[in-house]
Amino acid sequence: MATTPSAQHSVTIRAEIDTAQRGLFGKLATAIGDVGGSVGTVDIVDHGPRSLIREIVVNASDQDHANTIVATVNAVDGVTVVDSYDRTFRMHRGGKIEMASRVPLETRDDLSIAYMPGVARVSKAIAHDPSRASELTLKSNMVAVITNGTAVLGLGDIGAAAGMPVMEGKSMLFKEFGDVDSYPICIDSKDADVLVETIAAIAPAWGGINLEDIAAPVCFEVEDRLKEMLDIPVFHDDQHGTAIVVLAALINACKITGHKISDLKVVCNGIGASGVACSKILMNAGVKNIIGCDSRGAIYKGRTENMNFMKDWYAENTNPEGIQGGLTEAIEGAHLFLGLSGPDTFKLDQLKRMARDPIVFAMANPVPEIMPEIAGPHVSVMATGRSDYPNQINNVLAFPGIFRGALDCHATMITEGMKVAAAVAIAGVVSEDQLNPDYIIPSVFNRDVAPAVAEAVKQVAQDEGVARVKD
Repeated sequence: MATTPSAQHSVTIRAEIDTAQRGLFGKLATAIGDVGGSVGTVDIVDHGPRSLIREIVVNASDQDHANTIVATVNAVDGVTVVDSYDRTFRMHRGGKIEMASRVPLETRDDLSIAYMPGVARVSKAIAHDPSRASELTLKSNMVAVITNGTAVLGLGDIGAAAGMPVMEGKSMLFKEFGDVDSYPICIDSKDADVLVETIAAIAPAWGGINLEDIAAPVCFEVEDRLKEMLDIPVFHDDQHGTAIVVLAALINACKITGHKISDLKVVCNGIGASGVACSKILMNAGVKNIIGCDSRGAIYKGRTENMNFMKDWYAENTNPEGIQGGLTEAIEGAHLFLGLSGPDTFKLDQLKRMARDPIVFAMANPVPEIMPEIAGPHVSVMATGRSDYPNQINNVLAFPGIFRGALDCHATMITEGMKVAAAVAIAGVVSEDQLNPDYIIPSVFNRDVAPAVAEAVKQVAQDEGVARVKD
């Protein structure tokens, strides 16, 4: 399937253009458009007596398309490509984050206070009272972003080193949206024991642990064991970040359709880490009838094929009517289709079996379970995981504010109540007069989201007794 040109495949072209030929830049722009490129910014970066150097940003569909665009520009009579580069790779060169000092280090006195001998007094104070680490080190605002690279979105098992650019990006989002410092850590192991032991061993330096892109079912075991062992928040964002934003979107979608959450029949297609977590948070919010489907069909009590310990739990706690068969059978009369699976796995004839005023959250990325162009005429509310359609369900709406709130009150964990409160807070950022079928969830760039989530999370942490610091 051809994809729309986007920034992820954009190329910057420096082209020398002969100024003696009138209208040459118009011909150049037309040539780019004729091969499907989308021209963005255009700047003049240099000039001579008979030529201009223009820097042109062009969005492409993929790498081959970008190469075609560069060749097309170079083939225009009177135009010479001086240089071109892939903007995504250029941004990542040398990494996307860095460490910076928060205090000056300009004099001998500065050195003696920040390091030896003065630092020894601070270390002794923490040795005497370990709880002071949150006061006297970066622990109070530092989260470890940890992966083993086994379930990277859209890429699968690519390994720990290849997961590093994604983790760096996560750290950027933590800082940009929650003012939370973080650092990526990639562990080269698929063994749950190794992951747990490694993370537990480095835990004293961190105020929280954000697990990322760890494949199921290992991710469930790792998170559960670490939550038992550590006295800091442990949060697997692929599970809970997705779940929180899904609940936020559903809260507002139900305001449009008039459905009550407790009356919904929900079908979740894809029972991996995020599918299980989404199902759990919807159950905590009041949904009573959830049916999960995987590649073998509906999960029901007594099923033995393609099961694991988490699917066993799922079979015991969902599908109250014991529906068997495939997605076609499960979707009959459903109010919400929740897609956490793969491209083109939900068909129009299945959608038409849903209840009146259906809600479809098709979140497979980059190609959803069903495209909005197909589903749109038949649904009341549609959401995807993509930024180029309305209602993007994006984890960045959740995790910066959740950790901001948890760190501010020195929470020992992130509870189910804190997650639901975060979802309610996200939903509440969309005012009643703003709410419509194409706007049920705030933009990821809405700066009101993280503070609202942080405050809600902190309040519940205090109410539930997991906060070590109170207002």
